[in-house]
Amino acid sequence: MSDTAKRAADAQSLVADLIAAARKAGAENADALYHESRSLSAGVRLGEPEDVESSESRELGLRVLLGQRQACVSTTDFARATLDELVSRAISMARVAPEDKYCGLPDPSQLAKQPQDFDLFDGVELEMPQLLERAKAAEAAAMAVPGVTNSEGGSTGRAFSMSAYANTAGFNGAGWIGWHTVSASVIAGKDTGMERDSDYEARAYLSDLPSPESVGKKAGERAVKRLNPRKLDSGTMPILFDPRVSSGLISHFLGAINGAGVARGTSFLKDRLGEMVFAPGVSIIDDPLRPRGFRSRWFDLEGVAAPRRELIEDGRLTTWLLDCATARQLGMQSTGHASRGTSSPPSPAPTNVHLKPGTQTPAELMADIKEGLYVTELIGMGVNGVTGDYSRGAAGFLIRDGQLAEPVSEITIASNLKHMFAHLAPANDLTIRFGSDAPTVRIDGMTVAGR
Repeated sequence: MSDTAKRAADAQSLVADLIAAARKAGAENADALYHESRSLSAGVRLGEPEDVESSESRELGLRVLLGQRQACVSTTDFARATLDELVSRAISMARVAPEDKYCGLPDPSQLAKQPQDFDLFDGVELEMPQLLERAKAAEAAAMAVPGVTNSEGGSTGRAFSMSAYANTAGFNGAGWIGWHTVSASVIAGKDTGMERDSDYEARAYLSDLPSPESVGKKAGERAVKRLNPRKLDSGTMPILFDPRVSSGLISHFLGAINGAGVARGTSFLKDRLGEMVFAPGVSIIDDPLRPRGFRSRWFDLEGVAAPRRELIEDGRLTTWLLDCATARQLGMQSTGHASRGTSSPPSPAPTNVHLKPGTQTPAELMADIKEGLYVTELIGMGVNGVTGDYSRGAAGFLIRDGQLAEPVSEITIASNLKHMFAHLAPANDLTIRFGSDAPTVRIDGMTVAGR
């Protein structure tokens, strides 16, 4: 048995023992979550170490249920006496907690049955000297780009986390993931004409991670391309969102279909289930079963099976993101999207999400645009989840006669997410990199406020 598998088995025994102790102490039902993580990171600036960080943590949480009352407690002390006190305190808190008619564990028929391996940890744990060398290589490659004049630093890191979850409905499972990162951020130009940009990559396997040199070079080239920006005239025009920022649109969509907001009536999509929300041909996939995915899992944190789903199918909204409590509020069933920390009850959250690519290249997508905007950076958080109103600072490049032209900055783009989703057209350049990914997208009819 590998060290990782042994640690998982030990964690599963720990959570099983804890819920058994809770039942023995009088809990009608209970669940327990164990989480551990460790990370090591290194940052350099101008070739010298600037930040070196190491962290390790272990946490254990218990939720007990007495009828329609629940309480959550957590600890980082795993001594037997402490765990006995944890159980006693949880039951005491639950007895005086307000009733919640929606709380409770899943039906046993919903529980995940078959453990799956998604190849989420390569076992490679670089040490600090190696991380420092990689950070230096990323920064050096960025600084070597002509026009780059200063650095905000290069950084690299590696991390590992594992969780084990068990409940009295009959589930006990564990999962783990490791990941590696590399980034660089540099400044081009001088005096009042300086611009900064960066690049960041993360992968579960070190062998899948782009080289530090390629990340640094891209950061440097991006910064230089932004030099001497102009302001854009105000107006209504097509906007293309670079993949670095287009995934943010998917995050706004995921927030709007989160069952907690839908149940409260605070989502601008609360009445749109089963309706066309995006244009025909657009699909958005939630895939917890993706090999080497950052959010891959075979169970959610209520033990419910987590299948692959099309959240948007040919433009139509097919589902909400639901845990057991929000599903009960809405008269539905959990979709396997429960997430939680060790000291709080579950709430819905997505897994690996991507916008399905279209058929046109980014160049083809902008070919008919006489004047438009290609956005590479968004600033601020001007998004209203209740109304869908969208207004954010932006920077990027002018599109003139179907081609990228000079850089632009100090502009604001605005619309409403309902309009934006309905007019969104994806390009074919999707790359799966993080937990939420999208290709370049085009949205017509957005308002640009410039000079």
